[in-house]
Amino acid sequence: MSEQPILVLDPRAADHHAEDQALRARGAATRVDLLGVTAWSVTDPRLLRELLTGDQVSKDARAHWPQFAETVKTWPLALWIAVENMFTAHGADHRRLRRLVAPALSARRVQALRPAVEATVTALLDDLDQVPAGQSVDLRERLAYPLPIAVIGRLMGVPAAQQPSFRSVVDGVFDTTLTTEEAAANTSALYSSLDELITLKRAEPGDDMTSLLIAARDDEGDGRGLSDAELRDTLLLMISAGYETTVNVIDQAVTALLTRPDQLAHVRSGRATWNDVVEETLRHEPAVKHLPLRYAVTDIALPDGQVIAKGEAVLASYSAANRHPDWHGPTADHFDATRPSKEHLAFGHGVHYCLGAPLARLEVTTALRLLFERYPDLQLAVPAEGLQPLESLISNGHQALPVFLRPIST
Repeated sequence: MSEQPILVLDPRAADHHAEDQALRARGAATRVDLLGVTAWSVTDPRLLRELLTGDQVSKDARAHWPQFAETVKTWPLALWIAVENMFTAHGADHRRLRRLVAPALSARRVQALRPAVEATVTALLDDLDQVPAGQSVDLRERLAYPLPIAVIGRLMGVPAAQQPSFRSVVDGVFDTTLTTEEAAANTSALYSSLDELITLKRAEPGDDMTSLLIAARDDEGDGRGLSDAELRDTLLLMISAGYETTVNVIDQAVTALLTRPDQLAHVRSGRATWNDVVEETLRHEPAVKHLPLRYAVTDIALPDGQVIAKGEAVLASYSAANRHPDWHGPTADHFDATRPSKEHLAFGHGVHYCLGAPLARLEVTTALRLLFERYPDLQLAVPAEGLQPLESLISNGHQALPVFLRPIST
């Protein structure tokens, strides 16, 4: 077959649904331009799950991507491929790093956070109670943002005074409109914040994730702990993954319910649960649209006869895969909390499946339940089409989520 022209992905993601549809129409995988880097966008869920669970691709750019050394110098998304943590590790190295991190996100630790999550949401809603009737409020700013920042801050022992600076620099990690120079400056500020946290916890360790990671040793391996670079980048991963993605899921779930009253009615009548809403949100509008990058460690034959050559980059296009009609049928584009199967790839798949998924689910279900209990007449303050998407190829949310908390009196 003739080779298709490379599809240039919109760095501002002005209409990612149309872009996802165009990607799916090109077959199981197609070549795209990702801010100047050519990669294979994989949208077929069967192929994507196969690649995520098999040994045909790696996340270690240094070992398996010939373009790494040159690309990392100038690519605005260099941080996504240059970090030294389990996100970019492969094989035995990945297993070692995951063993060291997993205890910090154990089921016991997550469950122990439940009262704190409920208390944090309640306090945020108490603050919202002070908003005068008839005045709109940005729910992304007042609920979706501060909840995960407070929770991940508590989990990791980040002092309250330092949390706003982390929010700012993590936002920059997901912003795909930054220039190379702006991204480098943001990375420098991010590492300064991480070094400040590490210095504090080395001097004053506590019962928090940062202290645990500093002290962690691989008892199943050679007994060593995280290197300085691995420690910094593991903290970076935990803060960014535990914050930005949860913000987006809260944002998208609230948006789905306010634009589809029948879905909220399903929950209130008992036909669906808050867990159903969360899982359908993760399927319908995953927090991450495209996740850079993986690399072919061998030639990969595609169903249409094309070949992803060894050493080429692979982009996991989760939002396009989640709505693939071969997976969820002709209603794949519809939000339906009563859908029998809400399978998705929002948290990844296989060995790199997100360790923080249970915590994210806890935060979002708690936020939705308490929000709609407190404000049963919640409504959007702008038409749905007036909600502006984040300018990011990666992060999938809105720039703001203005709502009216109570009915507007006439």
